[in-house]
Amino acid sequence: MDPTFIILVVLVVVALGFDFLNGLHDAANSIATIVSTRVLSAKWAVLWAAFFNFIAFIFFGTSVAKMVGAGIIDPHIISDRLIFAALMGAISWNLITWWAGIPSSSSHALIGGLVGASVARVGSFGAVQWAGLGKTAAGIVVSPLMGFVLALVLVLIVSWTFVKSSPFFADRVFRKLQFVSAAMYSLGHGGNDAQKTMGIIAALLFAHGATHAPGTIPLWVVLSCQTAMALGTLFGGWRIVHTMGSKITRLTPMQGFCAETGGAITLFLATHIGVPVSTTHTITGAIVGVGASRRVSAVRWGVAKSIVTAWIVTLPAAGLVAAAFYYLGFWMT
Repeated sequence: MDPTFIILVVLVVVALGFDFLNGLHDAANSIATIVSTRVLSAKWAVLWAAFFNFIAFIFFGTSVAKMVGAGIIDPHIISDRLIFAALMGAISWNLITWWAGIPSSSSHALIGGLVGASVARVGSFGAVQWAGLGKTAAGIVVSPLMGFVLALVLVLIVSWTFVKSSPFFADRVFRKLQFVSAAMYSLGHGGNDAQKTMGIIAALLFAHGATHAPGTIPLWVVLSCQTAMALGTLFGGWRIVHTMGSKITRLTPMQGFCAETGGAITLFLATHIGVPVSTTHTITGAIVGVGASRRVSAVRWGVAKSIVTAWIVTLPAAGLVAAAFYYLGFWMT
């Protein structure tokens, strides 16, 4: 069998492994609020999230995949060695933060890995496409801020709407509505995050001459990436669920609904315009927003600060690890 084809297959499997890990690592983003409010048990919550992760491809196009595959670095420098290094940089950082229970961004770990591997290959930042990288970097600030504002506004609207209702009635209503908001957020997660791996595989296929353009996404790539992410979500990320669902602030079903809905709207907009944002950043901003709506002291700002620090460190850290793997991968073409 052709060794080049074997390497291609291995790298596609590694990419799907990253997608699985993305689902495992970011499952908390989809289910932390609905689990912490005790609307669903952890077992049923991951099944709910995994299902909507998988069907997300029905509702969204592939604009995010095209951005990752052709908009972050020059697709013409992509090689097996570069993709291997980028994936290993992202996977390594994901495993470190998952073990530590830190909700860092799988998305930005992958972007950082791509940039770090491209710098190692070219010897400079010359292959970086700054417009695409700039949009992604802007998402570090914009997505949590938008999640924060939308969740805060939703809390205010809902509070005024139910001001004359009894706490028991409001709690019962929002326990039901959280099924909808959790489903929406899982759709946004599956729609935005799974496309990042699609973009990596599409770029790899382009490098091997299997497609005519790096933005071409075959159906089998779409289905395999959605499946890998859904399977990862099924295994859950319980360390991060604890951080997201209770360490930042305590949530009621109404607040969980507002956080998930604000985060889902943010993800829908980002996916529509083709910007790869972090589901972790988005839901964290939304959770902080609903906590701050009660009072500023309701948010454990020390925990939030450590999370933000991890966000800032993710891009360069994953990039450095990817560069190291690029030099170690001398045996690849």
